[in-house]
Amino acid sequence: MKLSIAIFLTCTLLASCGPGRRGPLRVSRENPRYFTDDTGRAVYLTGSHTWNNLVEMNPPGASYTFDFQGYLDFLRQHDHNFIRLWTWELVNWDTRGNEQESPTILEVALHPWKRTGSALALDGKPKFDLTQFNEAYFGRLRERVAAAMEKNIYVSIMLFEGWGIQFSPAGFRNHPFYPNNNVNRLELDTADQARLKIHELSSKKVLEIQEAYVKKVIDTIHDLDNVLFEISNENHSQSTVWQYHMINLIKAYEKHKGLQHPIGMTFQYGGGNNQTLFDSPADWISPNPEGGYRDDPPVSDGKKIILTDTDHLWGLGGNHQWVWKSFLRGLQPILMDPYQNKVLNSGYDTKALWEEIESIRKNMGYTRRFAEKMDLIHMEPRNELSSSNYCLVRENIEYLFYSPAGKQLEADLTNAHSTFLAEWFDPQTGTQVEGGLVEGGKKVEFKVPFQSEEAVLYLRKK
Repeated sequence: MKLSIAIFLTCTLLASCGPGRRGPLRVSRENPRYFTDDTGRAVYLTGSHTWNNLVEMNPPGASYTFDFQGYLDFLRQHDHNFIRLWTWELVNWDTRGNEQESPTILEVALHPWKRTGSALALDGKPKFDLTQFNEAYFGRLRERVAAAMEKNIYVSIMLFEGWGIQFSPAGFRNHPFYPNNNVNRLELDTADQARLKIHELSSKKVLEIQEAYVKKVIDTIHDLDNVLFEISNENHSQSTVWQYHMINLIKAYEKHKGLQHPIGMTFQYGGGNNQTLFDSPADWISPNPEGGYRDDPPVSDGKKIILTDTDHLWGLGGNHQWVWKSFLRGLQPILMDPYQNKVLNSGYDTKALWEEIESIRKNMGYTRRFAEKMDLIHMEPRNELSSSNYCLVRENIEYLFYSPAGKQLEADLTNAHSTFLAEWFDPQTGTQVEGGLVEGGKKVEFKVPFQSEEAVLYLRKK
C-alpha cells in the first residue's frame, strides 16, 4: 500500500516541536546532540536561510522589499522550522567577490546605527553615529523574530558578518567603522590590511561599540523563546578570541535577565578549522568540510550540537542525500537558499540545479517529520547496525535506516527480541510504503521497494 506524502505529514502533529510558550532552547542533558525545551522532547532544527531575510539588498534604484511573511509561508510549506537571520555589516555588497557571471553592487539597508548630520560618508549618505542606535533596525529585528515564532520557526540572529569585509571589493571602505564613514573618531588604520582588526580585540573603542550593540539586540528580543544567536558568519581565523569573548558576553548578560538562549559559532573562513569550534564555549557549531561533512558525515558524539550548513560546506551546493546522511549521523542540516535569486544571480541558474535545491528543501522537511514522529531524544547513531552505515536507533524500540543506493539493506536486529512494524519511505518521491511485520533477534535482509534504489526504512516496536 502506498501513501502520499500529504497523508504521511498529516499523521504527525505539525507544530509538535515548534517554539512558543515552551521556553527557550537548551542543550539536552539526556542527549546533547539535540536541543530540548520545557517539553523534554528533542528539538531537531532544519531549514532554508537566505541573505536578505533581515536587511534589504537591492541594485541601485531598485525598491524591492523582501516579503518576510511570504518567506515564512514558504518555510512552513516545506515543513522547515529554522533560519539564520542574516546581517550584513557593509553598506553594500559587491558581488564580484562571489565570482558572479553578472556582478552587481547591491545597496544594503538597514544598519544598527543612525546616519545623522550634514557630513557625508564615502557612499554619499550621512555618516554613522555609532553611539546612536537606529531603532528601525531593532524594530524590524523584533518584528521578524516574533513573526517567525508565530509560525513555529526558530531564528538564529546573526550578530556580525565577517565574509564581506574580507572578500567584497573595497569592503573596509564600505564598513560603518571605516574612519571616513562615521563621526566617532575610532582611530583605526585605513590601510586595507588593517580591515580585519575590527573583529579582533585590538581596539577598545570598537569593542565598546560592538558590546553595546550586542546588548541592544538582547534587550530587543530576550523575552522570545525562538531565539538563538550566531556570533559571526565566516569571519577570519584570527577572530577566535574575539568570538569567544562575545559568546561569554552574551552568556553573562543574559544570566541577569533570567533567560539563556543558545549561542553558535560557525566556520571561520579563511584559515579556520573545526577544532576551534569544538573548543569554543558555544552551544552549537557549523563546521567546514573537514572530516567528511559533505559526503560521509562523522557521527555526532554530543560534544556540540552540530548544524551542518551548505553555506560552509559548498557555498551554493549540496544534495538531498547529504540531508539524510547528516540526519542519520545525529546532525541537523540547513540550506543556504538562493530563494528568489535576487541577491546572487548565478550558481543555481539551470533547471537541474533548481530541481536539486527543491529536493533538498523537501527532504529537510521529510527528516523533520521523522524527527517528530520518533522519540529522538532517546536515539543515537549506530552505523554498525546497518549495511549502509546509516542508522538511528533506540535499541529494541525503534530504528531508522537510510540506504543511499542498492537493492538490498541488511539490518542487525540481533539484540532486538521484538516484533516491529516496518515502513519504507522514498526520499525522491515522498512516497511511503507499508513493509509489514519484522521479527527481531537476528540480522534481517530487506529488499528496497523503490525503483531508485534509495530508501529510508523505519522500524517501530509493535
